[in-house]
Amino acid sequence: QVQLVESGGGLVRSGDSLRLSCKTSGLTFKNYYMAWFRQAPGKEREFVARVTWSGVNKYYADFAEGRFTVSRDNANNTMYLQMNDLKPEDTAVYYCAATPRLGSIPLSSADAFDLWGQGTQVTVSS
Repeated sequence: QVQLVESGGGLVRSGDSLRLSCKTSGLTFKNYYMAWFRQAPGKEREFVARVTWSGVNKYYADFAEGRFTVSRDNANNTMYLQMNDLKPEDTAVYYCAATPRLGSIPLSSADAFDLWGQGTQVTVSS
């Protein structure tokens, strides 16, 4: 059974940091392209960051560039999202996502990803 389990969310203050984890099981992790998305109340799910199979290439949404860092540990089947200088507008449920293949759907779209975790809540107070 394939599972993606996020952890590390919480309630923090503006300017604080959090490190999210996405632990996977039931799949060959190194063969999956991984990403983080987030969804705030009343808004659509939006792309945050993604990392290629080897972990070498990383891509970020404009709001995440310079503040967030995505990484992966293929030996431990886990992806991370280090979030620094958090702002109230970062408040959302953060999801990890995985896909074994790249198709025609842009990787900034949630539709490009086949597998999803249950999400972890991040709340940033001002």
